[in-house]
Amino acid sequence: MTDDSWVPDACTLPTAERPLRLAEFDALFRDALRGVDRLSAGHLRLHLDGRAEPVARDLIARESACCSFFAFELARPAGDTLSLDIRVPGASVAVLDALALRATAARGR
Repeated sequence: MTDDSWVPDACTLPTAERPLRLAEFDALFRDALRGVDRLSAGHLRLHLDGRAEPVARDLIARESACCSFFAFELARPAGDTLSLDIRVPGASVAVLDALALRATAARGR
């Protein structure tokens, strides 16, 4: 999935860098995703392999810097599992929908 037409204008990441960022999310999902829970329209929880913590922290820090509508929270609820909560306001639910779709697609590979 390479179409980034769902990326809102509020995203300040330069257009040329967007495919690279999407590829980073896809790699995180492919390599570390263990589960996906949609807790509400504006709240997605990803369960990640704990070994991906440095990569996840770096990625969400950079994403927070360019897309202020995202709220990320990374926690280690049990052992070697990470929980990444992603929240967006109502106006950005379509962005979260697209991210959830990417995660689900990567998990199915």
